[in-house]
Amino acid sequence: MRLVACSNCHTQYDVADVRAKTIPCRCGIEIDTSPLLSQERSVHRCGSCGALLLGDAVCCDYCRAEIVRDPDALSLICPECFARCADDSRFCTACGVGFKPEPVRIEGHELPCPACSVLMPPRQVGGVAANECLSCHGLWAPGESFDELVSRAIESRQQATPAQLQILKPRVTGSNPAVQSVQYRKCPECDEFMQRRNFRKKSGVIIDSCPAHGIWLDADELEEIAGFILSGGGGPTPHEGAEERRQKAAAAGAFAQLHASAAKRSAAPSLEIRGALDVVDSVASFLSRILK
Repeated sequence: MRLVACSNCHTQYDVADVRAKTIPCRCGIEIDTSPLLSQERSVHRCGSCGALLLGDAVCCDYCRAEIVRDPDALSLICPECFARCADDSRFCTACGVGFKPEPVRIEGHELPCPACSVLMPPRQVGGVAANECLSCHGLWAPGESFDELVSRAIESRQQATPAQLQILKPRVTGSNPAVQSVQYRKCPECDEFMQRRNFRKKSGVIIDSCPAHGIWLDADELEEIAGFILSGGGGPTPHEGAEERRQKAAAAGAFAQLHASAAKRSAAPSLEIRGALDVVDSVASFLSRILK
């Protein structure tokens, strides 16, 4: 969570996934989303209940919650006094203000879900505008958003710690689209039937595409696509050169190596791991060719 607050009405917003430089507040003020600079403040209150603390208490006398004082564990910056607090704090440990962020207003409008017809509210996924169905958890990526969503999904895997990489294995189903039930869905914008296609022809991930308006992804399909690419799936594209194929193979190999060594690493990434992540990052440069 990364909070900002309106200087006029003091409404708070979580901008951890916001890419825009400013967001509109409900009172009409534009709020800067730049990261806040923290200030050193003494811990006077419980981050769980907001109660005043006595001296150097290690737990709250009121709610018995542990008092976190380790600077390395304080990552949430109070949008009012700029004190650093524990990420799961409900109150600022310096000024006592409560952390109650409002949802950021997203441009767009509700659309009917192609799978279950429930209205999908607009939202941001990794800073990319989309519509998510809260019932079936499908995702509508309008316009060029699909390419950006895949890039964000890959970035989230690349930035994972070695401990997280143990459970973030590429989820490639390897299923055969020929034996799956065929269901044509309608575009939520134009109500015309969308085209069904196997992502990269052999991933086994069937996506529904409207050439004019966007792409529909069923639940977990975005993660499966990211896993397919990062595991080296798809092979070379028709116009891909030898050097591009070599870099792509190196990126996929580096990602596989991270998984193989993750269990032997500590939670903090080593220099070797960081170097491997830099190689994996080259995968993103091939997305414009891969996503066809």
